[in-house]
Amino acid sequence: MVDMSDLEEKISKLPADPGVYVFRDSAGSIIYIGKAGNLKRRVSSYLRPDAIKTRVLVQKISDIDYIVVDNEVEALLLENRLIKKHSPRYNIMLKDSKTYAYIKITQEKFPRILTTRKASGRGKFFGPYVNGRSRAEVTALATRLFKLRTCKTLPKRACLSHYIGICKAPCIGLVSKEQYDSDVRDAIKFIEGETLFMTDRLKSEMKDASGRMDYETALEKRRQIESIQGFVQRQNVDRIRNFDQDVIAFSAVKDRVTIGMFSVKRGVILGKKEFSFSIDFETPQRMVEGFVKLYYSQNYIPNEILIASSVWETDQERRLTEEYLSRLRKSRVRIVIPEKGSKRDLVVLAMKNLREGASEALVALQKMLNLPSVPQTMEIFDASNLGSDYLVGAMTRWVEGRPDKSGYRKFKIRSLAGKSDDYAAIREIVHRRYKRLIAEKKEMPGLIMIDGGPGQLSSAIDALKGLGLHMPIIALAKKEEEIYLPGRTVPVRLDKNSQVMLLLRAMRDSVHRMAISYNRKQREMEFEKSAAGE
Repeated sequence: MVDMSDLEEKISKLPADPGVYVFRDSAGSIIYIGKAGNLKRRVSSYLRPDAIKTRVLVQKISDIDYIVVDNEVEALLLENRLIKKHSPRYNIMLKDSKTYAYIKITQEKFPRILTTRKASGRGKFFGPYVNGRSRAEVTALATRLFKLRTCKTLPKRACLSHYIGICKAPCIGLVSKEQYDSDVRDAIKFIEGETLFMTDRLKSEMKDASGRMDYETALEKRRQIESIQGFVQRQNVDRIRNFDQDVIAFSAVKDRVTIGMFSVKRGVILGKKEFSFSIDFETPQRMVEGFVKLYYSQNYIPNEILIASSVWETDQERRLTEEYLSRLRKSRVRIVIPEKGSKRDLVVLAMKNLREGASEALVALQKMLNLPSVPQTMEIFDASNLGSDYLVGAMTRWVEGRPDKSGYRKFKIRSLAGKSDDYAAIREIVHRRYKRLIAEKKEMPGLIMIDGGPGQLSSAIDALKGLGLHMPIIALAKKEEEIYLPGRTVPVRLDKNSQVMLLLRAMRDSVHRMAISYNRKQREMEFEKSAAGE
């Protein structure tokens, strides 16, 4: 137990100067580092009776060291250096964040491509990628182009990735070791930024396919070329963008603080990074303040930082942080807590976008289907008819496991002329949906789901092939709630109360309700027209 009288005596001997204080435990290990404009006043505050949050820390303090500096900005700079050097237990550290990740090519007989948070162990690493969207795009494109496996262990039979055309299935011997190794070398060159060789190769393959009148393959090659060109263009923009603003939003739930960092250009949020920390003794505001200093000591500092609410006890504290960041950037940095206008709108938008990260259900779904990445965006289709009349289709869009109603779509079936054919209806609406996304050059979903069985699934796959697309797709049958995968006759059955099934069921029910409602509306409108004609 800490001798409080001994601790109080040590604090009484601290100078009233700016500096950095260091708390040590009984073993002599550094457990906390802080800065102060007045060392004695700041450290004394830990002993206040109302300082409930600090009691855990105070009980572990056995000794106090300090370093006096000329001013508070120097104290901030020194605090940052010492925290990075010693990584004290009670200081927040960026190593806990979910932001920095690497692409890894494993060192195995048939190497796989994956994302990892630690650049350690056997294999080749690329990164770190601060921009998660960019990393995911590189991984997905490399997987699609070079068809490297993503499965953790080689299965005994080909999985969904093979049937949608993004894996050559070394597990069942469909590619030689020599050819696979060549694909790995090409993938490494591509990830390192050499894209011209792949574009030239695809153009040659497209020309050959077209000469053989294999137009489906030619179309697929063209789509791959467009994907690479679009990716290169976006990368070039990202290199020169240097965002003018960052927006910081945060929330505290129970014993954790979640911080969202949003990069903004011309009023539009372009990228998001998230960090999550456990609350030990500091208030959430103090933790965010510490995060700001630590984060920008390692990352690009914009001209202006917008934050949802002040995390500084006084305006003077905020101005000190501004000066600290300006010293690091070598030009003026402003920290703004907007109360109205367009900047406030950005902060509000950032708060709405703040999430705790991908749900466990999405992660489980990725593993179950062996997808290259977590399917953050999913789209599900259904067709509804009453006999041969009023055949309609519907699609609901889900983002991060939640319905995105702005992305819902309804379809009047155009091609059947009064015929009742669910398969043809699914083929039409899937074709129309992704033909439009291609034309508008919009991002494709991470997973497509069809409300139906193997027949509806096959129809949807035909529609995608006709567009030169190979995308993760499944079907969920209504009666037994079985999951059908491309190329497999035996469906997958999951625990009906599992997180994955609860999510898939909610998605299926949402599109089914929408299709039925649209069908009913069409019938009512026709009835009203008939009644008016009579």
